Amino acid sequence: MPRFNRTFELSIADVDLIEEALRARGRELCKMRRALSDQDPADLPSISVIEQDQRETEELLGRLHNQKIFYRPGAKPYVSG
Repeated sequence: MPRFNRTFELSIADVDLIEEALRARGRELCKMRRALSDQDPADLPSISVIEQDQRETEELLGRLHNQKIFYRPGAKPYVSG
């Protein structure tokens, strides 16, 4: 029986490309939602599908962000900015 691959070998550039693609998808969904909201109210089911898709995209972006490990120097006090 086939199993899922639990290890991925993605570079930082790969993850960056995935994030950019998800953000572009979010922008397109937002444009679609605005276009439909300006039209007939009978299109409300279409809007709810778009909103669900937007929510899933944002949650995926959040999960990607939460898996990142950000570098912070430990040898001396960190001063941002």
